Amino acid sequence: FQTLSNEDTLEVIMKGSLIVSTLALATSVEGWVSQNGPALRKNTSKLFSQEIGTDGNLHGESSCFMPLEQVDEEYFAPRIIQIAGLYPGVTKEEILSVTSEQPAEKGQWAYDFSDPDGPQMGTVALPGCEIIDLCEDPAVIIAEHFALGVPLPEVLTDPVDLLVVVDRAKKTFAERKFLVMDVPGKGIVIKAYSTKAEMPEGGEVIGRVDFVQVPWLPCMKKKKSGFQEDDSLY
Repeated sequence: FQTLSNEDTLEVIMKGSLIVSTLALATSVEGWVSQNGPALRKNTSKLFSQEIGTDGNLHGESSCFMPLEQVDEEYFAPRIIQIAGLYPGVTKEEILSVTSEQPAEKGQWAYDFSDPDGPQMGTVALPGCEIIDLCEDPAVIIAEHFALGVPLPEVLTDPVDLLVVVDRAKKTFAERKFLVMDVPGKGIVIKAYSTKAEMPEGGEVIGRVDFVQVPWLPCMKKKKSGFQEDDSLY
């Protein structure tokens, strides 16, 4: 072994202290914010927020987060196609009478409003997944991203449609889960609550949000890095 002089020993100790200090500083950085990811996330997300909303919470408030899933720029939405009839027995007139719509642009989806006089406003195709399959009594609400507090790029000044899947079989309170409530004097409100006591007086839970689909728009960062933490907005 080589014997170090007092000067050399002091230099090693100082370098070691610098390394330890650097590591300690690095571990204090909030892991939710990627240095190479979208700056918007850092400005709008509150991963460990201590604020307690007095009128319910939007997405990102008081550690309440909606179950978001954003499609990417290569996403092909399921296409809604009308049924002409049954074979044998279907006629030429029946085959030619049904209408068809253009497919949705990649990264987005399309609605079907073919029966405006029906009890439903329209229909929309959703991707096949376990969350959707487990919904006992689902319905879709088309919600503006501003109304839910979902952060999207700041260049989007107009509201963006989000598909909110509500399971109407879930009519009870759940901590920090987004509830669809009918509130006297306000109508339908979609918010989350840390405690049952925070819920508005007289409000009736008519369902719980199980899934929210976010579109991909040209102003959003394309997925090119191969690292999910850099490519995803959420």
